[in-house]
Amino acid sequence: MDIQYQPLAPIHFERLIKLANQVHGDNYLDSQSMQDLYERSFHLGVNASFVSLIGDKLIGFRLTIAATHWQSDKWCSPEKWSVPEQQVCYFKCNTVDADYRKHGVGSRLLSLSIDQAKAQGARAGLAHIWLASPGNSAFKYFSKCGGKLVAEHPGKWRQLSISEGYCCPVCNDLCECTAAEMLLKF
Repeated sequence: MDIQYQPLAPIHFERLIKLANQVHGDNYLDSQSMQDLYERSFHLGVNASFVSLIGDKLIGFRLTIAATHWQSDKWCSPEKWSVPEQQVCYFKCNTVDADYRKHGVGSRLLSLSIDQAKAQGARAGLAHIWLASPGNSAFKYFSKCGGKLVAEHPGKWRQLSISEGYCCPVCNDLCECTAAEMLLKF
């Protein structure tokens, strides 16, 4: 399998949005949110978001927001991080097509993003891990990569269901899934 890894670029948006909504649920990403995430991936001319491809097929992506381009909110516990907030990037999501999982794609995407986040001045990355992922695979993966649980946040994606029409693939109505706030120091 000849997997290529590239920094995220606008040419990838349409395929990335399709994969994101297929895996995470309808209306998880749209063109406007994708453009915003792309712009916030950059700091000091360095892009911390990546895609993986086989030929023209986009099989995975890692969206990472530069430490200087996001704000903690009520779903964050910066007092527990032991790293200054301005040195923590945000790992928005890591997604791999189901047909290409267990080939190290997610880990390689994370590694590439960490290298770029370090170049941007980050010392850690925060993620909200979906605890309802099949077999709790997201939590297991991020823990294996070194992520440490900070706190759990029930209903993290509920507002996205209300305001953006997000359709959680697990919940029947509004999303009530719990997020694990996890920090990965590097």
